[in-house]
Amino acid sequence: QLKFVESGGGSVEPGGSLRVSCTAATSLIYYAVGWFRQAPGRERERVSCISNTDTSTHYADSVKGRFTTSRDSAENTVYLQMNNLKPEDTGVYYCAAYGLGCSGYVREESWGQGTEVIVSS
Repeated sequence: QLKFVESGGGSVEPGGSLRVSCTAATSLIYYAVGWFRQAPGRERERVSCISNTDTSTHYADSVKGRFTTSRDSAENTVYLQMNNLKPEDTGVYYCAAYGLGCSGYVREESWGQGTEVIVSS
């Protein structure tokens, strides 16, 4: 089933690190996978995407140099390592699969319930 289960969120102080994960019950070899976040009162935004063809990665300017996404195809899992976290990184983090690569369309059925990240002192 192409539906993600996200995990690994939590509360951390500014400058800290977290790694969040999302796992699907089906193979992800045909899909690029994006990480998104939604802060309170704001639109959901994409923070990263990893291709399924060449494992190239893409990042929002706000997280470049701090966040790294990777995938474990054997485990149907995609990770987001978040370093040097800032209060503005606070939000609920979601995964979604893309058809036709990171510039393609989101497979709406793949959204999970999200995992909450709170960055606060």
